[in-house]
Amino acid sequence: MKIEKYFEQAKEQFIRDSLLSDEFLDMMQENIEPIESRMAYYRCAIMEVETKFKVLNEQFSLQYDRNPIESIKSRTKSMDSILKKVRRKNIPLNLDAIEEQIKDIAGVRVVCSFPEDIYMLADCLLQQDDVTLIERKDYIKNPKESGYRSLHLIIEIPIFLENEKRPMKVEVQLRTIAMDFWASLEHKLRYKKDIPDDEAEQLAIELQECAQISAALDTRMENIRNRMNSQEFREKANAQKNRSVQLLGAPRPIRLLGELRDDKTPSSAE
Repeated sequence: MKIEKYFEQAKEQFIRDSLLSDEFLDMMQENIEPIESRMAYYRCAIMEVETKFKVLNEQFSLQYDRNPIESIKSRTKSMDSILKKVRRKNIPLNLDAIEEQIKDIAGVRVVCSFPEDIYMLADCLLQQDDVTLIERKDYIKNPKESGYRSLHLIIEIPIFLENEKRPMKVEVQLRTIAMDFWASLEHKLRYKKDIPDDEAEQLAIELQECAQISAALDTRMENIRNRMNSQEFREKANAQKNRSVQLLGAPRPIRLLGELRDDKTPSSAE
């Protein structure tokens, strides 16, 4: 017991002398401030990207009377996730190397109504002259083995600070409501513990089937939307045609030449 107590006291003394020393606290402070500044830059980049998508959604609402975006979500990676990725990829422990090699520290997820909206919004975003495409992965046309579907873009955009313009990388994920629903549930189920291997294999097969069902649902709903739009277009065209006819006025009936003469020429009896 005396030995255990001795080691416990020695441990506490080491913590006080080393980890709580002025030198250690100063070192931590010097490194935390740059990290906090860099994470603030990523949050600013997220705001820039969110604004771009909100503007596009508003434009489509005014011009085409529809909103292609259902919701926009965003996040920055936690420090724990960043450090795990640094260790897994053997990235040097300095901020510049981390910023260069980890491209998804800032993330924006755009949930759309239909698959066509995903590609339309991606094209609109990439056409903007301050957006640079770094990487593109299309998991909709080429789904992952698990069944995961989404369009991933790594873009670089500038943020404007007090005395500088700084380029920042942001990962943009675009997916439909069905894709987002499937991915959210698959993510939760994937981290369930103590599942036997044979059961895990069966669950993976069922998740793949669910992904195919959700993809078929997206396609079917998009086809219904297109048919409804076509019918609406025809109805609007017919209504416009009818309004044009009414503005011009109905054609007057043609009177025979004899009738016109009878109206204007006195009869022989007179």
